[in-house]
Amino acid sequence: MTSLPLVPLPSSVTPSPGAFFALTADVAVTGDADAAGVLHRLILTRTGLHLTADPGRAVIDVAVDGDGPPESYRMSVDEHRVSIRGADAAGLFYGAQTLGQLIAGSPEGWVIPAVDIADEPRFAYRGVMLDVARHFHDVSTVTAYLERAASLKFNVLHLHLTDDQGWRLALASRPELAARASSSAVGGDPGGFYTPDDYRAIIAHAAANHMTVVPEFDMPGHTHAVGLAYPEVAAAPSLEGWDAAGGPTPVAGEPYSGMGVGFSSLRIGAPATDAFVEDVLTELAELTPGPYLHFGGDEAHGTPAADFATFVARTSRVISRLGKTPVAWHEAGAADDLAPGTIGQYWGFITPTDGADERARAFVARGGRVILSPADAVYLDMKPTADAPLGLTWANGPTSLERAYSWEPVDVVSGLTDDDILGVEAPLWTETVRDLDGIDALAFPRIAAAAEAAWSVATGAADDRTWESFRERVSGLGPLWTTLGIRFPASSEVAWTP
Repeated sequence: MTSLPLVPLPSSVTPSPGAFFALTADVAVTGDADAAGVLHRLILTRTGLHLTADPGRAVIDVAVDGDGPPESYRMSVDEHRVSIRGADAAGLFYGAQTLGQLIAGSPEGWVIPAVDIADEPRFAYRGVMLDVARHFHDVSTVTAYLERAASLKFNVLHLHLTDDQGWRLALASRPELAARASSSAVGGDPGGFYTPDDYRAIIAHAAANHMTVVPEFDMPGHTHAVGLAYPEVAAAPSLEGWDAAGGPTPVAGEPYSGMGVGFSSLRIGAPATDAFVEDVLTELAELTPGPYLHFGGDEAHGTPAADFATFVARTSRVISRLGKTPVAWHEAGAADDLAPGTIGQYWGFITPTDGADERARAFVARGGRVILSPADAVYLDMKPTADAPLGLTWANGPTSLERAYSWEPVDVVSGLTDDDILGVEAPLWTETVRDLDGIDALAFPRIAAAAEAAWSVATGAADDRTWESFRERVSGLGPLWTTLGIRFPASSEVAWTP
C-alpha cells in the first residue's frame, strides 16, 4: 500500500529503501528540453527554487526512449539521481507531473522520496469538457483549466461551443453567428465568442500540454441561438413537455437566458439547414487539427424522432466525409444509419435508465466505441454537497467525492468491454459557473476521481485502487494545488495535509 500523494494511481509504485533525493537550487535538469522546461516551471511554482543550468552531483534526467506503450513512463528516484523515461513526449510529460506530486517539504528542506514507478494509461481517451456556451469563458480561463486537467493526465479538452444561450466561435462562412448569436448567456450575463485566432491559441496551448481539442457544435437541439442569426434554419420553440428549469419561456428570434432544455430544433430536411450544417462543420474541420468533431445530438425533444434519426445520420456522414471521426451523445445511437465508426458519449446514470445503455451499445455494433460520462459520477457541475453555492442536483442529487470515485467504467453499460470503451470524460456544464474560481470550486477535488477512472487500472485490480486509498492519496495534493493557484474547496470527506 502506498501513502504517496499520487493521483491518478500509477500502475506500479515500489518505495525504495534508500534515502530521499534532496531538491535544492544546485540540482540540474538534463535531457529533453520540453520536459525539462515543464519541470523547471513546476518546481519553481511548488518550491520557489530556481534550479541550476549546470549538471552537478544531483541531477534530474529526463528523456524519451521509445520503450513501452503510448503515453507510458518509468521513474526511478534515489539519493543521487532522478531518472524519468517516457515512451513518447506525452509519457515524459506525465512523468514530470508525477514528480511534481512527489515533491514534499520536510525538516531537511524539499525532498523527493526514493521510489520506482512504472505507469501507463488504461484508456486512450481521458477527457474533460468545458461548456463555454451557457456562460462564456475567455481564452485565459480555458487554458488555465486545461493545464489543471493535464496535470492529472487528462489528454482531451472537449469544448461545448454552442447551445441555446449562445454561439461561441466566429466563422467566416456564417458571420452572423458571431454578430447576432453570441452576446447572451444564462441569467442575462454577457456572452462572447472566440475568433479563429483565439481558437487556434487554445488548440496550441492544449497541444503543448499533450491535450487534443474536441469541438462541439450541438445539433439539432440546443440551437435556439442559431435562429437569432439564421432564422430560416431554426424551427419555432416546441414547449410541450419541455423542462423549463424554472426559467423564462423561449421566444423565437429573442436571446434565451434560461437553463431549460429540449425546446429548440433546426428545420430538418430544409435545404437551408443542410447548407448551414455543411458550412459550419466544414469550417470547423478546417480549423481543428484533432481527429474528432462532436455534433451533439442530445435532448432534441423538439425534433420528431424520425427527423432526428435522419439528421444525426446525415450529419455523422458529413463529418466522416470531412476526414474526421464523428462523436455524438448517446441519444444518436437510436439512428440506424450513422456513419460507421461514430463514437457515442454516454451521459446516463451509473445504473442506466430509459434505454440509454441500449443506445450506447448501438455505436459499438456499428464499429464505433463509447466514451463514458455517467452524470451521477463525473458531471462536475453537480453540487458536491446539498449546501454548495454552485452547481445543480438533477443527476440523483449532490455528487459526493466518494460517489465520484466509487464506480467502475466497464460495469456501467452491460456488454461493453475495455476494448469497446474509448475512454472517460468529465463534463463541466456552466449554468452556475461564471469564472475560473467557480470552475475550481466544482471541479476539485472530484476531477481527480475522474482522472483515476480514466487512467488507472480497474477498481479493485490493485491494492490501492480503492476509495480508502484514494482519499488518503488525494489529501496530500492540497499543498501542490494551493501553490498552483487552484482554489479547491476542502472537502470534509478528506483529511487534508496542511
